[in-house]
Amino acid sequence: MLTAIILLGIAMTLLVSKLLSKTLLKGMPSSFILELPPYRKPKIGSVIVRSILDRTIFVLGRAIIVAAPAGIIIWILANVNAGDASLLNHCTEFLDPFGRLIGVDGVIVMAFILGFPANEIVIPIMLMCYMSTGMLTDYSSLGQLQEVLTGCGWTAQTALCVLVLCLFHFPCGTTCLTIKKETGSLKWTALAFALPTAIGILFCFLIKLSSLGLHFLF
Repeated sequence: MLTAIILLGIAMTLLVSKLLSKTLLKGMPSSFILELPPYRKPKIGSVIVRSILDRTIFVLGRAIIVAAPAGIIIWILANVNAGDASLLNHCTEFLDPFGRLIGVDGVIVMAFILGFPANEIVIPIMLMCYMSTGMLTDYSSLGQLQEVLTGCGWTAQTALCVLVLCLFHFPCGTTCLTIKKETGSLKWTALAFALPTAIGILFCFLIKLSSLGLHFLF
């Protein structure tokens, strides 16, 4: 399964690159020239200092800018009630019809949306919704994770669609900020956000249709 997912990612990368070169990037030079600077003996102190300032602190700063507001939003959605359910439950119920259309459910769709600051929190958000804990929750073992997911209606089709969405969905917040900084364009940032998401949704929809077709035949 892992090999198939990797090969699918490589195939779609080549295909999308080809399509972009024939459409949006048509006529733009594709050559890449790298000019190497004169070789100098590295200064260990300078390398460490510049690495900390230019990379570690800079990346952490961008992560905080995105993650801190998102953490507040997640806590509010999970702990503030409207009627007899939390705001998070209302959101997942609202997204559920769309989720069912592409082979998942509203909880999974909401988890990917709230996981925009960091992809690592997608599964903890799912568990928080499924287990109604009101806080981000991790699993203690794969057995517990399987029990929770199957108890909430997961099937092999659901797991496959989640795998596809993990491969094809919008970049995290820090990556989007990096794309905006490097390209200087909101247009390219929006394209980098929308294109993989659209591909993931299309694949999941096709998986759902295939599953319905097999169910109808057998």
